[in-house]
Amino acid sequence: MPVYKAPLRDIKFLMRDVLDYFPHYKSLANGADATPDTVDAILEGIATLSEDVLAPLSLSGDKEGCHFNAGEVTTPKGFKEAYKYYVAGGWQGLSFPEEYGGQNLPTSINLIKAEITGSANWSFSMYPGLSMGCINTVLEYGSDLQKKQFMSPLVSGQWSGTMCLTEPQCGTDLAQVKTKAELNQEDGSYRLTGTKIFISAGEHDLTENIIHIVLARIPGAPEGTRGISLFIVPKVNIDSDGKLTDRNSVNCGSIEHKMGIRASSTAVLNFDAATGYLIGKENEGLQAMFTFMNTARIGTALQGICHAEAAFQGSLAYAKERLSMRALSGKKQPESVADAIIWHPDVRKMLLTQRAIAEGGRAMIFHAAKIADKMFNATVAGDTKKQQAYDDELGFYTPILKGFITELGLESANLGMQVFGGHGYIHEHGMEQIARDARIATLYEGTTGIQSLDLLGRKVLMSNKGQSIRDFSKVIFSFAKPHLLSRGPVGSMARKLCKRAVEWNIMTLRIMLGAAKDRELVGSASVDYLMYSGYVMMGYFWALQAEKSAALIESGTGEESNDFYTSKIQTAEFYFDRLLPRASAHKQSAVSSTKSLMQMDNEHFNFL
Repeated sequence: MPVYKAPLRDIKFLMRDVLDYFPHYKSLANGADATPDTVDAILEGIATLSEDVLAPLSLSGDKEGCHFNAGEVTTPKGFKEAYKYYVAGGWQGLSFPEEYGGQNLPTSINLIKAEITGSANWSFSMYPGLSMGCINTVLEYGSDLQKKQFMSPLVSGQWSGTMCLTEPQCGTDLAQVKTKAELNQEDGSYRLTGTKIFISAGEHDLTENIIHIVLARIPGAPEGTRGISLFIVPKVNIDSDGKLTDRNSVNCGSIEHKMGIRASSTAVLNFDAATGYLIGKENEGLQAMFTFMNTARIGTALQGICHAEAAFQGSLAYAKERLSMRALSGKKQPESVADAIIWHPDVRKMLLTQRAIAEGGRAMIFHAAKIADKMFNATVAGDTKKQQAYDDELGFYTPILKGFITELGLESANLGMQVFGGHGYIHEHGMEQIARDARIATLYEGTTGIQSLDLLGRKVLMSNKGQSIRDFSKVIFSFAKPHLLSRGPVGSMARKLCKRAVEWNIMTLRIMLGAAKDRELVGSASVDYLMYSGYVMMGYFWALQAEKSAALIESGTGEESNDFYTSKIQTAEFYFDRLLPRASAHKQSAVSSTKSLMQMDNEHFNFL
């Protein structure tokens, strides 16, 4: 059975040394209590819960899956008890206001908690994780009465929540939403009728109520996305004081039989004149939904890190123990019948790739989490100007994080199976489960193709004509300037990053000019453009880690950790030598003509 250990050493290194989290916390209205000692206690506590309670349920939960019977869903054995531990620890309310029973800590602490629980057991983490978007939506757009009724039980974890967007006829294209919401003239509520599919945690037995946030159309609304409104629809109706009454007419028609995340129920929900309540303004539901889509996509990007970390830990332990053949450079373990496979260059390459993905991606997401902290504070303070500025900044990062990191997380999961060889294909070792679970991350919350179009088409070309790339390039140049003449590893990284930043801007300009003549160019270039952007961005965050590690070694203040810092620099060198060069192929593909892609007649794809 796979064993998970929370990577607290790396998490603390990023928070304390690389990204300066604690000065950042002091600048936040809700950061006063986020002291180093408090955060350490939180990390230790969630690590214990994840290692001792959640991780042991991952393999068994995958094997058993969820059970569906006449509209009711039962989670795998041990999940209800684990959820009770989770709620009793107050983990759901870490980053929500005290007036609703939360602990009012910065959003980033909740995200870090989510990485640890998700790495231990991603399927379990989805149940409380789906509630976050629901809570955030009610917090910003809900009326005073709605906040009074729904916030406290959601924040405590007594109730859970979902986000209901997708319908059988539409996934990403929400203009096709057909779910209908008709006004009840007697009490001002609405009656919702329609079907929603792929609703994660849409039905289960962990909580006494499930609060659905539902996109629907009011009769007479404008066509397309301009006519979509947002509604709160509880599984169990409540009275004006928020107490449970009778069962609402929203029912689970079935749960999906999936490739992975089998312990997480993915429901088909049927709304049959179900009682719902408008949240926000009529016909502005999509705007409200997308306000929190950036943070939701960061949460999905986190899945890439979770699976990369879990796969790396399993691979590393196996590679140190599995004996096979002798190292090409001579015996390394002469007392054994063969050398451990970690001595073989190809295995080392796979392990270092996994580590580079997990730790590089973690740094990227932790940086974005700081922006989310600032955005949340601006939202609570009612500072719409700052909120929009942070939302725009986060909007540039999120498609890269979601698309790039989930693709690399899937690669890491596949490498985990490869390190194990034939044993990686066997369920009991846990590696094939990680690969199956990782596959969905590139699909939900918008596929990699959708994220790529969002990045290149909407965020880079339409919104600011490449200004986002120029702004990030300035960050790279500012970092690199003191190191350009250095002979050490950090100097080499700085020079390579500068070249990539210049290339990034030129590539953006070429696509912008080319798209004016060929409108298919943005679609053909987008995925390669996103992957190129991801490799350069990850390179910057690896260079940051190498710079700080070198400085700590030189200062002598962290002598007891010099091996850790040295390994950071060496992993960064590996990234720049072996992974960053992949960007060149993506660049070449991104700027290629669309001719070879678009010239074939649809009927000529095959001649069967």
